[in-house]
Amino acid sequence: MAAYDVHQARVFGRCEPTTGIVPFMNLVEQVMTQEPYASAKRVFWIVDNGSSHQGKKAIDRLTSRFPNAVMVHTPVHASWTNQIEIFFSIVQRKVVSPNDFTDLNEVRDRLRAFEDRYNATAQPFQWRFTTSDLDDLLARLDRNTAVRHEESSIPQAM
Repeated sequence: MAAYDVHQARVFGRCEPTTGIVPFMNLVEQVMTQEPYASAKRVFWIVDNGSSHQGKKAIDRLTSRFPNAVMVHTPVHASWTNQIEIFFSIVQRKVVSPNDFTDLNEVRDRLRAFEDRYNATAQPFQWRFTTSDLDDLLARLDRNTAVRHEESSIPQAM
């Protein structure tokens, strides 16, 4: 399990024997009890719709323990917008594959070592895709769709 501070490019990892509400809240506790999060006005927790942090009960559980925490759920099937998922993708490619571990302790040790290295060298992600870029992309898609529609409506010679 991990949490990611997008402003500092810092990962907070945990190795738990299972997933669920208690392990998730352990991660929240790990982050929220240290500075600058403990005294921050608001700390946004961007989460997917996993069962350990899904719905109003999860929001209430989080804010009752940490009133400055704000849970925000990504849309279903949009976990790619959650930056910790980018980190997990990096971990998959650079740490976990190939899956040649002899035991779970080796997995934990390799993950911890990578987390330390990542936190020492990582920089916040710099998003370069602007709203203007999105407008341009949508206009190009509209043009392509119109061209394809015109081509498909032209009768074919036989």
